[in-house]
Amino acid sequence: MIGSLGRTLAWSVLCLLATFAGRLTIMDGTSLSLVWPAAGVTVLWFSMQRRARLRWADPLMLAAITLAVNMATGAPLVLALWFVAANLTQVAVFLRVHARLSPQLWGAGGDAPLSRATDLWRLLFATVAGTLAGAAIGPPAVWLVSGHVSWVDAAVWFTRNTVSILLIAAVGLRVGHHWRGGWQVRRISPLRLAEYGALIVCSLSAYVIAFAVNHGLPLAFPLLAVTVWAGLRLHTTFVVLHDLCLGAVAVLFTLHGDGPFATIESHQARALVAQAFVGMVAIVGLSIALGRDERSELLRQLTDTGRAAAAQAQLLTTIVDSMSDGVAVIRADGTWAMRNPASVALLGGVTSGTGTIADPGHYGLFHPDGTPLPDADMAHTRALAGEDVHNMELLVRNSGVPDGRIVSVSARRLLGDDGVVVVFHDVTAERRQRDELAAFAGVVAHDLLNPLTTIDGWAENLDDTLRGMPDTAAQRDATDSLSRIVRASGRMRHLINDLLAYTTTRNAVIAPVDVRLRDLVVDVTTARADLAGAATAPLFTLGRLHDVHADPVLLRQLVDNLIGNAVKYTAPGVVPRIEICSVRVEGDLVRVEITDNGIGIPAGQHEAIFNNFHRAHRSGGYAGTGLGLAICKRIVERHGGSITATDNPDGGSRFVFTLPKATRREVAHAVKANARS
Repeated sequence: MIGSLGRTLAWSVLCLLATFAGRLTIMDGTSLSLVWPAAGVTVLWFSMQRRARLRWADPLMLAAITLAVNMATGAPLVLALWFVAANLTQVAVFLRVHARLSPQLWGAGGDAPLSRATDLWRLLFATVAGTLAGAAIGPPAVWLVSGHVSWVDAAVWFTRNTVSILLIAAVGLRVGHHWRGGWQVRRISPLRLAEYGALIVCSLSAYVIAFAVNHGLPLAFPLLAVTVWAGLRLHTTFVVLHDLCLGAVAVLFTLHGDGPFATIESHQARALVAQAFVGMVAIVGLSIALGRDERSELLRQLTDTGRAAAAQAQLLTTIVDSMSDGVAVIRADGTWAMRNPASVALLGGVTSGTGTIADPGHYGLFHPDGTPLPDADMAHTRALAGEDVHNMELLVRNSGVPDGRIVSVSARRLLGDDGVVVVFHDVTAERRQRDELAAFAGVVAHDLLNPLTTIDGWAENLDDTLRGMPDTAAQRDATDSLSRIVRASGRMRHLINDLLAYTTTRNAVIAPVDVRLRDLVVDVTTARADLAGAATAPLFTLGRLHDVHADPVLLRQLVDNLIGNAVKYTAPGVVPRIEICSVRVEGDLVRVEITDNGIGIPAGQHEAIFNNFHRAHRSGGYAGTGLGLAICKRIVERHGGSITATDNPDGGSRFVFTLPKATRREVAHAVKANARS
């Protein structure tokens, strides 16, 4: 509180001196001053006291000073009170407009310095708004009290206050920001110090020649040359102080009756022209200096951005060049825009030598089965046609890879460009391991099924033998034991088949093509209805089914497993009712929903049912190995989709999975949804 009061007293002394100095320049026969430095001092005072604790003391002190000085210099009490109202209104309007236009600036609520040309124009706008508000009170008050005032008097009031606020506020905002933020003293070269000195000498010399020497020549406006020099070359804070000093020199000479403006007979016109000159000096110097600073800052940011972009590009280049996967960008005209070393190495080091992509035979590209690859099947050609290519496997066999190499290729068109990005991945080892695993699984499944076939055969013989024996306790025990053997053999057979199917869906090569989902679902549901018979046949309702891009064999297995589960997990005596439909979703996907009226999924197991060997209804008497839904999940994920299970609000379950949409357009004459029973 003591600090705020001390600052208020210090500003009061400064404002008192500025007000008294302004009152010393009263025009003859009027109560208007030719210059009014108190306008700038008061605006700067209230701007710097924004965060003071005793803000209420500042308006009271300003009112007291204005009233006392005006009355001491001959102004009537009524006129002095009007001047108090004009000064307070002027300050209030300026502060409100400046804070609204430039809240980021120090003195307007923020911490940024006056550093852009836009800040200057906003400061000028706030200054004009404040002085217009003050001029709407001051000159009319003079007319009411003295009985005479002219439009020139109002213009003098407006001009003198505008120039005072613009110059003094600009100086205060620049110096005050440096003062609060700490002066950052930078080393100045001797050459630049010499330039500062030369400018000061030239400025004083030019103004002395223009104002002090009685030569009768209008040399005022050529003096703008030193202002332009300062604005173009020197520090902005120095430019503001330079403008303030030169403006003060011009006004003092004019008031003393010297210089080109002193020849104007009318005191009002003389003051108006002199103040206009000072305002022009301030605006020219500040606009040039701030524009230069803004341009320098933009150039610095542009340089920093360029350096950051270059460093980022170098980092990306280093990363791409160090990748084991090949990455290339191909233009629409078939030329290489970029390719890393791995992309060349994966093609056996074979290049066209011209920067243009050659035909597939030049690189030794074939389909995995060894058939030649046509130009139209090249990944970049398909991508340029608008198709996204995912994991397209090719056989590379040339002089650099005589034994052959399997490469997985993906391609996608670049957004906003006429090129495509192509990624190569060597899957030779994965393919070999996958084939070996599939072969091993087939052998194991075959070897395990052979003993089961033998067991089933002998069990059938034993069953025939037992049926021919008398019905005794021993015969019934033997029949029961044989039934257990047959059931265990069946479970073992199902487990082996499911394990083989899971291995196949996990490791087998997928060959996705555009599939008409409606036709596939109709085929599966028809088979299920025929298998169940007329008495217990499930009822199927098919909604709209969009075409998808998937492996037909795996897709059939997926749909059959989900429909089979829906039919199997139905309460006894209940006819299964199954609804199947699909919708397009974002990301070029199709969401397929299969809803049933079955027994549902136990709470808390909606995610666990997709785990390997998880059975949600172990005690319900439903057969199964717990691999069916794990197989479904694996199929969906290998196609880049997802699968979830939720409850059907009407009772039962709803399975939802996503698959890529068909790459071609959907057939316009698609069959309407029909209910099948």
